[in-house]
Amino acid sequence: MRDLLIEKLELAFSRIFSDILLSKAEIEINYPPEEFGDYSTNLALKIAKKIGKNPREIAEIIKNELEKDDAEKDIFSEIKVAGAGFLNFNLSAKARGLEIEKINSAGGNYGDGSLGKDKKIHLDFVSANPTGPIHLGNGRGGPLGDMLANILIKNGFSVWREYYVNDFGNQIKVLGHSILKDEEAQYKGEYIDVLAKNNQEVDPFLVGQVATKTILDEMIKPAMESLGIIFDEYFSESSLHKSGEVKKAFEKLKAKDSLYEKDGALWFRAEKFGDEKDRVVKKTTGEITYFGGDIAYHLNKLQMRKFDLAIDIWGADHHGDVARVKGAMESLGYHEKVKFLITQNLTVIKNGEEFKMSKRKGQYICLEDLIDEVGKDAVRFIFLAYSANSPMIFDIDLAKEKSNKNPVFYVQYAYARLSGILRKVEGEIWGKVDFSLLKNEKEIELLRHLMRFPDLILEIANNYEVHRLTHYAIKLADKFHSFYHACRILGEEEKLAATRKDLVSATKVVLGETLRLIGIEAPEKM
Repeated sequence: MRDLLIEKLELAFSRIFSDILLSKAEIEINYPPEEFGDYSTNLALKIAKKIGKNPREIAEIIKNELEKDDAEKDIFSEIKVAGAGFLNFNLSAKARGLEIEKINSAGGNYGDGSLGKDKKIHLDFVSANPTGPIHLGNGRGGPLGDMLANILIKNGFSVWREYYVNDFGNQIKVLGHSILKDEEAQYKGEYIDVLAKNNQEVDPFLVGQVATKTILDEMIKPAMESLGIIFDEYFSESSLHKSGEVKKAFEKLKAKDSLYEKDGALWFRAEKFGDEKDRVVKKTTGEITYFGGDIAYHLNKLQMRKFDLAIDIWGADHHGDVARVKGAMESLGYHEKVKFLITQNLTVIKNGEEFKMSKRKGQYICLEDLIDEVGKDAVRFIFLAYSANSPMIFDIDLAKEKSNKNPVFYVQYAYARLSGILRKVEGEIWGKVDFSLLKNEKEIELLRHLMRFPDLILEIANNYEVHRLTHYAIKLADKFHSFYHACRILGEEEKLAATRKDLVSATKVVLGETLRLIGIEAPEKM
């Protein structure tokens, strides 16, 4: 509907001001407060200087032209000029009805887009070191990455979900020392005791390598699957070293004069690309740094596997790595093809108190244990209720509640209630629909919110703010519950009952698709 409104404004403008060019980018369509209508535009204010007229006068001219074009009121029931020159639009009953029909006809395809047609995205998320089970801190990126993938796919992108396994470097040796329980041990916990009991090796690095595979297969992968996340690949960092890709990446950087030797180490000119100082990629000992491996990994995604875009979702502790990786990719000609989402810290509340987490001390909340305790849906929904760039609080006690205080329960109950209504009226409603009968404020507010779904899906595909869909789900549940208490179906006049039934069906479609994208169950009964 927003696209149709843009087209109408473009056409009206071209007839009124035929000698002035107007781009689509100049036409901004917004959602005003509900008392002001369905849509709003500040076009008249934006073009006033170009036209040389008062914005309110321009708005009146555009309004008259739109009303002339829509004399039969096929789209608008009312157009108003407000404030300094805003145009507010109320849709006609016919336009609203067409949208209900569109939703019910499209089903789960409602809101599908073509933004990403023929584009491949590589999505790297979670990717915690395989030195222990996934805990809540490093698991936050899981639902975020998975939901983002769902939304990008709905917008036509081809998305590859990947977990980068850091199975190369000092942390693997440290894991080995921890299992051997020698003086260099750092990691503690019950899982270390189990690994130590089954260990047959004596070399710390070999011990760590064997343990890494066990942790990945028996702890990390099951945890991800229990959260509903299936990765297309668990990509091994060590494979980059074995294949020689790290060495080749360094050679490419040398050819760009982006690497230099100093004090026996190899350095990347990170400061040249906005970092606070240059960074080591190869130590004097010959050891490759994390950063050195990251360069080869990103080159593998973009050059060898030919993804159009690489999106990395990293934890807050990797914030400082962003500039240097961006700089390396810019040096190699891939600056615009790498994007980063940084999740902020997570505070866990249990029994009203903050629960401190430390893998090395053996004190942490295992993600899989939390899922067993509160359920996959509660974990995903609560994680996704926060913006990635804001700290979050996970209240274990709240997540376990089966009440409207728990937002996932509230939203799923709305879906179950929708399903129950449709079961109840099946075979009972035979009237012909008449969308002009939808006059109740609660009906209009519910439909208005349904119509915003496609625009929101497109916006998230552009800005990656997936938490907005979770908030949308809560508000849609609010709108529906208000409608439910104000508007009956059974016992009403046949045409009104049939029309309201169609509105309920459309609401179930949109809420169901919203829950699917979030990655939680849409229960028929509760």
